[in-house]
Amino acid sequence: MVYYYIVHHFYLNAMRKLYSLTAILVITLLSSCELIGDIFEAGAYTGIFIVIIVIALVIWLFSKFRSRG
Repeated sequence: MVYYYIVHHFYLNAMRKLYSLTAILVITLLSSCELIGDIFEAGAYTGIFIVIIVIALVIWLFSKFRSRG
Protein backbone atom coordinates (compact mmCIF):
# COMPACT_ATOMS: atom_id res chain seq x y z
CA MET A 1 0.00 0.00 0.00
CA VAL A 2 2.81 2.41 0.85
CA TYR A 3 4.56 1.54 -2.41
CA TYR A 4 1.39 2.38 -4.37
CA TYR A 5 1.13 5.75 -2.59
CA ILE A 6 4.75 6.63 -3.37
CA VAL A 7 4.47 5.66 -7.04
CA HIS A 8 1.14 7.47 -7.40
CA HIS A 9 2.58 10.60 -5.75
CA PHE A 10 5.59 10.68 -8.08
CA TYR A 11 3.35 10.06 -11.10
CA LEU A 12 1.10 13.00 -10.20
CA ASN A 13 4.09 15.28 -9.68
CA ALA A 14 5.57 14.26 -13.03
CA MET A 15 2.27 14.85 -14.84
CA ARG A 16 1.85 18.25 -13.16
CA LYS A 17 5.32 19.27 -14.34
CA LEU A 18 4.57 17.97 -17.84
CA TYR A 19 1.34 20.00 -18.05
CA SER A 20 3.14 23.12 -16.84
CA LEU A 21 6.01 22.65 -19.28
CA THR A 22 3.61 22.09 -22.17
CA ALA A 23 1.63 25.21 -21.32
CA ILE A 24 4.79 27.32 -21.05
CA LEU A 25 6.12 26.02 -24.37
CA VAL A 26 2.85 26.71 -26.17
CA ILE A 27 2.58 30.21 -24.74
CA THR A 28 6.16 31.19 -25.52
CA LEU A 29 6.63 29.53 -28.91
CA LEU A 30 3.39 30.46 -30.63
CA SER A 31 2.60 34.04 -31.50
CA SER A 32 -1.17 34.25 -31.43
CA CYS A 33 -1.56 36.54 -34.46
CA GLU A 34 0.77 34.42 -36.56
CA LEU A 35 -0.98 31.24 -35.46
CA ILE A 36 -4.46 32.55 -36.28
CA GLY A 37 -3.25 33.76 -39.68
CA ASP A 38 -1.79 30.36 -40.51
CA ILE A 39 -4.92 28.53 -39.38
CA PHE A 40 -7.29 30.61 -41.48
CA GLU A 41 -4.97 30.47 -44.47
CA ALA A 42 -5.82 26.75 -44.62
CA GLY A 43 -9.51 27.55 -45.01
CA ALA A 44 -12.38 28.90 -42.97
CA TYR A 45 -13.87 25.54 -41.97
CA THR A 46 -10.47 24.11 -41.08
CA GLY A 47 -9.73 27.22 -39.05
CA ILE A 48 -13.01 27.05 -37.17
CA PHE A 49 -12.45 23.35 -36.45
CA ILE A 50 -8.92 23.95 -35.12
CA VAL A 51 -10.02 26.92 -32.99
CA ILE A 52 -12.78 24.80 -31.41
CA ILE A 53 -10.24 22.06 -30.65
CA VAL A 54 -7.83 24.57 -29.07
CA ILE A 55 -10.59 26.10 -26.94
CA ALA A 56 -11.68 22.63 -25.79
CA LEU A 57 -8.06 21.77 -24.95
CA VAL A 58 -7.62 24.96 -22.90
CA ILE A 59 -10.87 24.29 -21.00
CA TRP A 60 -9.78 20.70 -20.36
CA LEU A 61 -6.35 21.84 -19.06
CA PHE A 62 -7.94 24.42 -16.75
CA SER A 63 -10.31 21.79 -15.39
CA LYS A 64 -7.37 19.45 -14.73
CA PHE A 65 -5.48 22.16 -12.82
CA ARG A 66 -8.54 23.23 -10.83
CA SER A 67 -9.53 19.67 -9.86
CA ARG A 68 -6.21 19.19 -8.06
CA GLY A 69 -6.73 22.13 -5.72
